[in-house]
Amino acid sequence: MLRPRHKTASGTPAGDPACRAAAPVSTAGGRSRYDPVAIFLHWTTVILVLVQMALAQLWGLSGRPTRHLMVVAHMSFGIILTGLIVVRLIWRLIPSHRVRSLDTGWVRFASSGVHALLYVMLAAQAVLGFLLRWSGGEAMSFFGLSIPPPFAAWSRGANREVGDLHEWNGWAIILVATGHAAAALYHQYVLRDGGLSRMLPRGRERPLRR
Repeated sequence: MLRPRHKTASGTPAGDPACRAAAPVSTAGGRSRYDPVAIFLHWTTVILVLVQMALAQLWGLSGRPTRHLMVVAHMSFGIILTGLIVVRLIWRLIPSHRVRSLDTGWVRFASSGVHALLYVMLAAQAVLGFLLRWSGGEAMSFFGLSIPPPFAAWSRGANREVGDLHEWNGWAIILVATGHAAAALYHQYVLRDGGLSRMLPRGRERPLRR
């Protein structure tokens, strides 16, 4: 004998896949969405990373005065980004700010690994940025405020290797972040579980079409 299927308030059977996809994420084991501070820190990081990459690629096409301003802006934004990473890590480690993962099993493990990898790469990029300037015997600059090197200049070859690592790591960050963004879009528009909406301000959320 078939047992009757319970229906939701909208009339959709509770076992229907569309119902499961549209249902809000349970808050068990964590929050259902990111808090406003985490959202602000996330999107500010995204913007700064893109601005940093754009400056690094474009200053070679500019004249000396403009190039100098772009390099100073790159260093200044890099210092801000470094502080932002530290704040994000501290905020993320606070238990009450943790968000429940939408994934399970190995997918959840891979997702956590990508997040950790991005943090490590961003931290390494900050360190390499300081080393690149200081190993060349040049001061860092924070909007005109000079931060002199704490050690003697390295050889030209060593300084060049630091510069290569800084550039390669920058492109690697873009590559991994692109994959991370693609996964968020997959969650939002294929799995339809609102994965991207959790990182959007409430006023920017878009209901998923059935």
